[in-house]
Amino acid sequence: MMNLSPLPTIMLEPLARAALLEDLGRAGDLTSDAVVPKNHHVTTVLAARQAGTVAGLDLAMLAFRLVDHNVEMTVHRADGSEVAQGEAIASVIGPARAILTAERTALNFLCHLSGVATATASVVAAVHGHRAKIVCTRKTTPGLRAVEKYAVRAGGGANHRFGLDDAILIKDNHIAIAGGIHPAIERARSGAGHLVKIEIEVDTLAQLEEVLALTPDAVLLDNMSVDELRQAVTMVAGRAITEASGRITAATAPAIAATGVDLISIGWLTHSAPILDIGLDFVG
Repeated sequence: MMNLSPLPTIMLEPLARAALLEDLGRAGDLTSDAVVPKNHHVTTVLAARQAGTVAGLDLAMLAFRLVDHNVEMTVHRADGSEVAQGEAIASVIGPARAILTAERTALNFLCHLSGVATATASVVAAVHGHRAKIVCTRKTTPGLRAVEKYAVRAGGGANHRFGLDDAILIKDNHIAIAGGIHPAIERARSGAGHLVKIEIEVDTLAQLEEVLALTPDAVLLDNMSVDELRQAVTMVAGRAITEASGRITAATAPAIAATGVDLISIGWLTHSAPILDIGLDFVG
């Protein structure tokens, strides 16, 4: 299994706490409090309704334990694991009321993040054998960027920028306002710290030729055809990191990876990946 480092609890707890508070509202779980005996304990299983890749177990566990610290969760298939349909991912044991109260919040996180991991894994598998890494973008759900990017890593992908402050990425609108590629890069270079890398987006091979004379760290080859990407990689000749972007899917990724690009960035991994269907089943 990959070396997947968990996110610190201090980063996760505010997300689980906010989601639970939204669900509990002003009066708590009226249904469970009325229907379920106070001291009733149960054993449940988080089970995959379809095959996929798991991510988000720490958030799910926090959701249960924030409602009642007596809830215990035993993980059977850790984040980053591939699971088959019907396979048990984790056991959740404890007070029935607490488990039912936290169930939806826990599953919302777990299903969404496992969906991101599963989508990522499908594209990673599609480009197997090529050098290209599959990376995500800043097209993330507000407030969930850290965990969605974690889910991409759980699926075998890698992360692009986490925010506006960890690299310079000059896009078409920046170029237009700056008055051209040359002034945009020169201004970026004069304002960047010595550890900050500069990447610039290009749409054509003519733009790429102009950019290469200015020695950026990376070039974003946006919406280029496979033939153009192949020519672009030849032009760059290892002088900069090459990144392909623009409506890339698992079906189109292999041909793009075969051009020799270093990175393939895909926004839908985080903004539109379907959930992985996971349910909570009672045992006995």
